[in-house]
Amino acid sequence: MSDQFNSRQERRRAQQGKSRSNTHTKPKKKKKAGLFKKILLSILIVGVIGLIAGGVTFAVMVADAPSLDEAKLKTPYSSTIYDKNGKEIAEIGSEKRTYVSIKDIPDSVKNAFLATEDARFYDHHGVDPIRIGGALLANFEGGFGSEGGSTITQQVVKNSLLSHEKTVKRKVQEVWLSFQLERKYSKDEILEMYLNRIYFSPQAYGVGKAAEQFYGVKDLNDLTIEQAATLAGMPQSPNNYNPIKHPEKAEKRRNVVLSLMNKHGFISDADYSKAKKVSVKKGLVSAKEYAKTTSNKYNAFVEEVIDEVESKANVNPNTDGLKIYTTLDTDAQDYLNELMDGDTVQLSDKMMAGLTLLDTKTGEVRALGGNMTPGGYNYATEIERQPGSTIKPVLDYGPVIENEKWSTFEQIKDEAYTYSTGTPIHNYDRGYKGWMSMRQALADSRNIPALKAFQAAGKDNVGKFANNLGLKIDSDELVESYAIGGFKKGVSPIQMAGAYSAFGNNGYYNEPHTVTAVEFNDGTKLDLTPESKAAMSDYTAFMMTDMLKTAVQSGTGTAAQVSGVTVAGKTGTTNFPESIVKEHGLNPNGARDSWFVGYTPQYTAAVWTGKKGYNSLNTSEQQIAKLMFKKLIANVDDGSGSFEKPDSVVEATVLKGSNPPVLASSNTPSDKKVTEYFVKGTQPTTVSKKYEEKDAAKPSGLSAEYDEASKSIKLKWSYSGEDDDAVSFKVKQSVDGGEYSEVQNSSAKEAVIPNAKEGSVYKFQVTAVTEDSESDPASVTLQVNAPDDESKTDDDEKNKDDEKQKADEDKDKDKQNNGNQNQPGDQNPDNTDQNNQNPGNNNKGRDEDDTDDQNKNKDKDKDNKDNTDDQPTDSGGQTGSTSD
Repeated sequence: MSDQFNSRQERRRAQQGKSRSNTHTKPKKKKKAGLFKKILLSILIVGVIGLIAGGVTFAVMVADAPSLDEAKLKTPYSSTIYDKNGKEIAEIGSEKRTYVSIKDIPDSVKNAFLATEDARFYDHHGVDPIRIGGALLANFEGGFGSEGGSTITQQVVKNSLLSHEKTVKRKVQEVWLSFQLERKYSKDEILEMYLNRIYFSPQAYGVGKAAEQFYGVKDLNDLTIEQAATLAGMPQSPNNYNPIKHPEKAEKRRNVVLSLMNKHGFISDADYSKAKKVSVKKGLVSAKEYAKTTSNKYNAFVEEVIDEVESKANVNPNTDGLKIYTTLDTDAQDYLNELMDGDTVQLSDKMMAGLTLLDTKTGEVRALGGNMTPGGYNYATEIERQPGSTIKPVLDYGPVIENEKWSTFEQIKDEAYTYSTGTPIHNYDRGYKGWMSMRQALADSRNIPALKAFQAAGKDNVGKFANNLGLKIDSDELVESYAIGGFKKGVSPIQMAGAYSAFGNNGYYNEPHTVTAVEFNDGTKLDLTPESKAAMSDYTAFMMTDMLKTAVQSGTGTAAQVSGVTVAGKTGTTNFPESIVKEHGLNPNGARDSWFVGYTPQYTAAVWTGKKGYNSLNTSEQQIAKLMFKKLIANVDDGSGSFEKPDSVVEATVLKGSNPPVLASSNTPSDKKVTEYFVKGTQPTTVSKKYEEKDAAKPSGLSAEYDEASKSIKLKWSYSGEDDDAVSFKVKQSVDGGEYSEVQNSSAKEAVIPNAKEGSVYKFQVTAVTEDSESDPASVTLQVNAPDDESKTDDDEKNKDDEKQKADEDKDKDKQNNGNQNQPGDQNPDNTDQNNQNPGNNNKGRDEDDTDDQNKNKDKDKDNKDNTDDQPTDSGGQTGSTSD
């Protein structure tokens, strides 16, 4: 038993050991399988939770989605536009429309829109994943916005039922409602809704109304393939692709649509080739007929409002039932309309004009004037013309003040000059004026100083400065000719007004805008006011403004002055090339463009005038831009406000023409000094010494010699004063004791006296004259035909001891006479110049040491209370000299 027991125990142990060994190897496989199952299970759980959460989220998002209201789907909402005071000025989208049933829309029209907007429209169920993928690829390759992924169904939902907020919730609702719309309506019904809602112009939405407005067609079957393609291309940008206003852009867009129709099999290769060769203008109504549909007197402004709302808010003002709050000043616009009609300022035949009026502080557009031709082309916002000299503050002087801190007094030499390429540059008068201040150069519109300022600022700094002011200039195209307005493309009045307004707004730029806010039909409001940006330093803005004030006060812009209003501004003209002038027989003095851009503390206005084609403005027509500015500002501006000098600018009165500048002294004549502005820390500190109070040096070495052959007397002298280059000499003569009379006044240091009389005694005085003083006269006497024809000046050196003795004797006599210095006994009989006495030689010129001179010197001694040390010292160092 025990053996059996033992054996059973052994067997059990063996089996257990075997079992343990088996369980030791198998768990590894079970662990791997368990981990995989856990991961798979986790994914499934997360997926289920995600689906549930997504479903819940989707349900929550679509829970408050609007219902499919047929009235909203088929009837667009009109929008109301208000002026700056909240007064209604226009309602858009409420004009009569031509609703066209889908059965009356030919395939050529439907296919044109399908090829452009949704080629797979009849193949999807409201949302097209393939189109979305294609749009993502197009946006990746061509940049964001290259192609949209929304189907026609989605566009109907979005434009009819939803707000235009760019949120996930709105997009989810759009997808949900698109599926619902496809379930409720047929494809043809949805396409009919779409084609009758599309916006083409403020007076036309829906393809039926558009065909009537642009082609005069009431039956869509009368539209050609190329005309249908033109209309199909417009919804992407209705204003830019308007075939009457922008035929070139419209034709390019039409050809894109035609290529898409060919790509998707809607037209053959032959039809495509034939259609794209047809002019986009073929079949269009006349510009005059089109203009009849734009009867609102604020139409130019309203169209700008529509473009701005579409681009900034991504909504359709003609169908979305908006309240649009604008910046329009109706009083200013009404007056501007009168100006544009030519009632106040006569516009000659073929003349065009564009004008923008802004609020200087905010950039809000108060009025626009530019519909000078039927068809609605707006010259205030849409032209691109060379700006001429109006660009100089923006590309030349503004940047150099900002970056180099030039003062308004900076000296620039107007001289023969070339561009860096070696091409000569000329001023408008083909002349040069030498050194002048930056203020003078701008006021007189000199081209050469402007180019030098451009070069000093540097191309990169110039480009940055311009871009800060809203002029998007590519650095590659920014060449030196831009410094004087030689643009490749050009600018518009609204751009120039925006740039100049920053100078009047302490350097802050506000993008010109016509809309402040949009209110949606659900009550939500969107603020569209642009953010104000610092475009330059306050010192640049103020100094530029002050120089532009000079340009109006005394420069080329004087005709734009407005009584009682502070105006800063600049003129600008451009010319046709000489080859064009000769080829078309144009007036050589005519201009292609004439501008005036100016501002006050309240308003900024930019005016452009010109003519189409090869027609130039004559001299009187070139003044109209300034006159229009003057009339408009006088009407709207009450003269309040001022341009305040910032702490970063200091005022200094400097000597005219000094370079580097020096401060004017207290003795500087008023016509030789000028007050200018400097960036703080750069102002001059040295005071000019040019007009210090000091007597001019007395001429020396004066001599007189008689020439018997010519019967003339020749005078010679020297001058050793510091102002030798700016001194003149006044020569006087007395004959035989007569009165002195002036015989010469020049910078020469010699004089010739003709027709000398024999036997006469000539006395001469020579005085040095500077700008602020005269010297004591040097004198000499000469008797003609004396035995010895020599002369000596009264300035010959005297013996110091004799002079000292004379002075001592004079002092003793003064004491003895107790101050009675006018008695005859005061005369000193010894006070004669022994060196100059020559009783045996009466033909020599004698020093005038006679009694009169002695008395004169005695009077001087008395006046100076015998302080002989204070007497002027002559070249010999002797005091008390009798030389005059």
